Amino acid sequence: MNNQILAGKRVLITHADAFMGPVLCEVFASHGATVIASTDPLTGADAPRAVVAAAGHVDVLVANLAIPAPTTAATEVSDAEWDETFAALVNPLPRLIRAVVPAMIERRSGKILVMGSASALRGIKRTSTYSAARGAQLAYVQAVGVELAPHNVQVNAIAQNFVDNPTYFPPEVQANPRFQERLKREVPLGRLVGAREDAEFAAYLCSEPASCFVGQVFPVCGGWVTR
Repeated sequence: MNNQILAGKRVLITHADAFMGPVLCEVFASHGATVIASTDPLTGADAPRAVVAAAGHVDVLVANLAIPAPTTAATEVSDAEWDETFAALVNPLPRLIRAVVPAMIERRSGKILVMGSASALRGIKRTSTYSAARGAQLAYVQAVGVELAPHNVQVNAIAQNFVDNPTYFPPEVQANPRFQERLKREVPLGRLVGAREDAEFAAYLCSEPASCFVGQVFPVCGGWVTR
């Protein structure tokens, strides 16, 4: 991959201190991007607009959103859990789009990538709230992607699982022999996808050579969703 595929691009990465944020910032900068690393919470109705306004010119938006996944039985999910999960993972997306897309449409140039989850593509016990929110993210990407494509604005998503990151697979989890056994049993790759492997793919999707992708969801999970 050309090391400067993002040269001259201003890239806004949300929640840059969590989930895939740190490695995304590192990799995108290594490809020549000017990275605006936002660590502001996005749960307030006006927060996404304020973050975009503070960033100034944005060529690429990477919506990196994550929370610890609830593990409540479906019959015990409270309204508060449901509302809080959607407030963190889903509600920021239309607000970010409203803030960042008009300028992209005017320039007829822009890319938006959502760092999503493969939990929306394969059932997992006791993750109904989290999986539903992640599924809403992917459905939103598909719809907005085809809507914005005629304006030369590409919107896509990575649906990941079993990717090395401190939010979902911290060192103490990875060190557990039972988790290593689970990896070998459930993931055809037999290991976690490397954080940098994932981030390099994200950088490619945000580059000009990837302008043919529209409203697509790309699983990055070591083959987990194919089993």
